[in-house]
Order: sequence, then C-alpha cells, then structure tokens
Amino acid sequence: MAQIVTLGEIMLRLSTPGYQRFFQADSFDVCYGGGEANVAVSLAGFGYDVSYVTKLPDNEIGDSALMALRREGVDCSQIVRGGERLGIYYLETGASVRPSKVVYDRAHSAIAEAKPEDFDFDSIFQDAKWFHFTGITPALSDSAAAVTKAALIAAKKHGVTVSCDLNYRKKLWTSEKAQAVMTDLMQYVDVCIGNEEDAQKVLGFVPGNTDVTKGNLELAGYESMFRQMKDRFGFRYVVSSLRESFSATDNAWSAAIFDGETFYHSKTYKLHIVDRVGGGDSFAAGLICGLMDGKSASEALEFAVAASALKHTIPGDFNHVKRAEVETLAGGDGCGRVQR
Repeated sequence: MAQIVTLGEIMLRLSTPGYQRFFQADSFDVCYGGGEANVAVSLAGFGYDVSYVTKLPDNEIGDSALMALRREGVDCSQIVRGGERLGIYYLETGASVRPSKVVYDRAHSAIAEAKPEDFDFDSIFQDAKWFHFTGITPALSDSAAAVTKAALIAAKKHGVTVSCDLNYRKKLWTSEKAQAVMTDLMQYVDVCIGNEEDAQKVLGFVPGNTDVTKGNLELAGYESMFRQMKDRFGFRYVVSSLRESFSATDNAWSAAIFDGETFYHSKTYKLHIVDRVGGGDSFAAGLICGLMDGKSASEALEFAVAASALKHTIPGDFNHVKRAEVETLAGGDGCGRVQR
C-alpha cells in the first residue's frame, strides 16, 4: 500500500489560451487538476508511493482524469467510479494589474455526492504513513465533509500523520460554515498549512497588520498567530506560505514554520509568474516530502518554497519538477542559465 494518501476532487481545467479574456476565447486549453491531486502528483514525482482517493464518473471524461493521474505515477487503485459528472473549472490567466479569474462548474460532481461507505478507509490507511487533505473537499458538500471526517478517523486509528492545507474558497462556502466544519476536523491534524486569509476565514486567527497587497509582511504577527493556533489545536507544525502580490505577474514568495519552539522564515524568491494555480499545492507537497525525508523543519520549508517557486514557471496544475532541480534552487542557484 501507499506511503502517502491524499483525498479530494480532481477537475477538468479549461483555460483560455495565453492571456485571453473569457469572451475573447474560441477554444480552451485542457488539463486536469485539483488541490490534493496536485499534491499527489508532486510527491509521486519526488519518488514516493502515493495513493489518490476520489470518486470519478464512469465515463470517458472520468477515464481521462484517471489516465492523467496514472501518467504521473500516482496509484489510482482506491479511486471509486460512479456519480454523474466530473467537476470543471474555467481559468482566465491575468497579467500585470489584471487578476486571474476562476469560474467553477462543480456542483453535483461525483466526489461531492460520494458517501463514507463508498470507501474502505481501513484498507486504504493500513500501511500509510501520511495523509493529506485540504479545506476544499469538505467545502464541496455536507456529504464530502462526512467523507473527509471518516477518512481522518481511520487515518488516526492507524497512526498516520495528517496534514491539512486550509485552502479557503469563498465561492464554495462562507467563513462561518468553514469555521463550523473545519474547527471540528482540526482535532485530527498534525501539520496545519495555510496563508493569512485561510487562517482568518477558516479558523478565526488574524496575523497582525500584514497586507500582502502592499508587500507588507509583519512576521511577528505570524509568529503570534502560529503560537495561538498550536496552543488551541496542538498542531506539531504550523506553516504558512507568504505571497506578496505586486501584480498578477510579479510576486514575492516565501514561507514560515513554527514547531512549538522555533519560528523560521525562509528565503524569499522574486517570481515572474507563468501559472500560479497549484502553487500552494506544490508547496504542501514539498513540505511533506521534506518532512518524510527526515529533514529539519527549516530544511523542509526551504525545499517546499523552492519546489513551489519552480511550479510558478510551469503551465498547468501539476508541478513537473525533479528533486535535483528543487535542491539546486534551494541551494541558491536560481540564475536560470541555459543548461547545456
């Protein structure tokens, strides 16, 4: 069985070519992606045995999503087939002062209507070491939230380390509903990942006077917030990616981690963005990889930030990078010179 398990929704992504607006496009570029699927693909690329758990419609579109995962080396043996449809999201890529836009068409998708009894979680977690989920999956429906909780109960029964990327999505649920559902799930979580908006909207914590739109990171506010989160929920690690958005195309990217004693802030990368979708997922995957490798908290964080910095240069949801490339960047070589 797999060392690492992720659970969530994979969707069909339809994006406008280049930087076209939706109304300009007469065709869409097609790929597949979704929070936990993106994490699974990254970890498979780093050499881990990863099982992705979801429910896919038993039709050709479901088959296509399945093949996209299998191509990346992800174990799909625990994927259940059934339901009416695969969720879709439309992406318009922003540039300069124009932000990117996402439109969801995922209501009544197969995973949103899945039930806990669809999955044999005892078998799924029998030999697993790590389980990762995000706040997106329980936001899909009450039924998907019940599936997530059933998975968490089974994971803890089998002694599995659990990570959660809070991933607040205001188009899926309100902050009030998010807090009601996610606060209950935090009792099962060892590693909590989320940015400043996630922490506030999902768990009710505020990181001081940070304003990422103005490039103002108040690190003392994050450390205070991390301490409060650890005190309340007992997390082993509290982690946040730190994105400073100067424009849709140019960001600064770093991260911070707190292990209960030491607060550590990573190096900062100046990014010219090709595709930022999946950036947070590649960060979560890099962190899991680093911690599973036995790296220290600071080393795992630097690996995660480097992995996600590279993802911002790659079109599509998936992070197609190798360990050696991440280690090179984390080691300080970010010149981008042609390799011959």
